[in-house]
Amino acid sequence: MRRLLISFSGGETSAYMTWWILNKLAKDYGEIAIVFANTGQENEETLVFVDQCDRLLFAPLGHRVTWIEGVQIHGERKAASFRIVDFETASRDGAPFEDAIRKYGIPNQKRPGCTRDLKLYPIQAYAKSLGWAREYDTAIGIRGDEIDRMSGDADKNRIIYPLAVERMHMRTKPQINSWWATQAFRLQLKGYQGNCKWCWKKSFRKHVTLIDERPEIYDFPARMEREYGLIGAEFRKPDRLVVEGYRRTFFRGNAAVEDLFEMHRTRGPDFLPAEDDAIVYDMEWDMGGGCGDSESCEVFSDEYLGADDEEVDLVVPLVIEHRPMLFYAVSV
Repeated sequence: MRRLLISFSGGETSAYMTWWILNKLAKDYGEIAIVFANTGQENEETLVFVDQCDRLLFAPLGHRVTWIEGVQIHGERKAASFRIVDFETASRDGAPFEDAIRKYGIPNQKRPGCTRDLKLYPIQAYAKSLGWAREYDTAIGIRGDEIDRMSGDADKNRIIYPLAVERMHMRTKPQINSWWATQAFRLQLKGYQGNCKWCWKKSFRKHVTLIDERPEIYDFPARMEREYGLIGAEFRKPDRLVVEGYRRTFFRGNAAVEDLFEMHRTRGPDFLPAEDDAIVYDMEWDMGGGCGDSESCEVFSDEYLGADDEEVDLVVPLVIEHRPMLFYAVSV
């Protein structure tokens, strides 16, 4: 029996892909599972959208979304498990995220473990609970205009991209937007807001704009940095070099939440806030910015498949202003 797992990110592209699959490919699979992994730090608009898609788009086609949250196994080198929740019981306070940070430390550009531990591993654990083992395809909502995000090991890992290949249903962002414009509801987020409230992949311009709009969303990462800044592989092994005063932080350049608020305070009169379809680019403000387009981090990407919290070593830092900029080397 052919089986298909649909990784539903909570974004419009992912939702459209799911709807198209249920209309056009469902007959090719004996079983289909649609899974949304909640981190506890998704925007409420994302949760509302997932619920609407579930009830109004997918249920009429005979399928429902399974909501899960990661559950970490502390004290053991075991990947995360999961629990099943729903729209009403899904965490809004970041509890699943904090659970992962408590075990692995704060994720950031050099240790991007949050997607692995809050989405990838729990989704795989859910599939295993269905008795699926590895004999199933996984559908990912990557469009034809972002094929650079496709995994190089897609065939090996049985990942399919229906919206990114000509032989299936290649679509671009304007085409997806055009379809959604005809629907009764949409994801009520701007592109720079994204599904994750304050994702560390966002550019500084996006962070400063979000601080203008909703400064309270940074309360959670600020508390994580205060309470868990000294947790991580670099603190557990005495042969690893750790600069005096170093603590893990979330953001690019080893910036902390307090640094983002300082950028906001000193941004100057010429600062241009982030927009849905920004055309301005500045090296200081817009470097990175990988999280956006109202989509979540891509779960089944090469960045996370096979990732391990122990695979990098801390080496000699440089100092940028008052915070150490950290460089890492892959362990041999």
